[in-house]
Amino acid sequence: MKTWIAALVVGLAIAAPTHAGAPAQGANPPGMTWQQLSPEQQQVLGRFRDRWAQLPPARQQALARGAERWKTMTPEQRAQAEQRFKRWRDLPPAEREQVRKRWQEFKNLPPDEQQRLRQAFRRYNELPPEQREQLRERWQQMTPEQRQQMRQRMQQMTPEQRQQFRQRMQQMTPEQRQQFRQQMQRSDSGPG
Repeated sequence: MKTWIAALVVGLAIAAPTHAGAPAQGANPPGMTWQQLSPEQQQVLGRFRDRWAQLPPARQQALARGAERWKTMTPEQRAQAEQRFKRWRDLPPAEREQVRKRWQEFKNLPPDEQQRLRQAFRRYNELPPEQREQLRERWQQMTPEQRQQMRQRMQQMTPEQRQQFRQRMQQMTPEQRQQFRQQMQRSDSGPG
């Protein structure tokens, strides 16, 4: 087994959604001994063996859940997880810190907002690669103020309104989208 798998399991434990049996945020889960782990969990988490007792109980629980999740993954899911972990490892420290900060912000959102964001991410991933690239380019061309305005507008819409908005935007030509953005900027700056 690759030695970095345990670090990957840590990432899985962090990224895994809270399950019914998982401790709630803010709760103090009970600690667990190394012997309470299954042999498969011990194999995946082997690099933590010598310091397991010193880990905080919440970290032990998260690692155990991550190891459990790892052993239930298909080879394809494991390969994808390994690729994501490699990308994570290759990120500069400042970007990793930004990702950690965003993850913490996500965890602090109400459950319904987390669910809405997960659904939006799934829809995004289901788009053809060309459409995803177009959306990324459009987002990158926006100023930080425009991005914040877009987030605020989208949060105020109902799911049906968001879907209608997305459909209208997809039907627009690049010129029409640019005109739309300019109109939105003028309306946001107030009467002038």
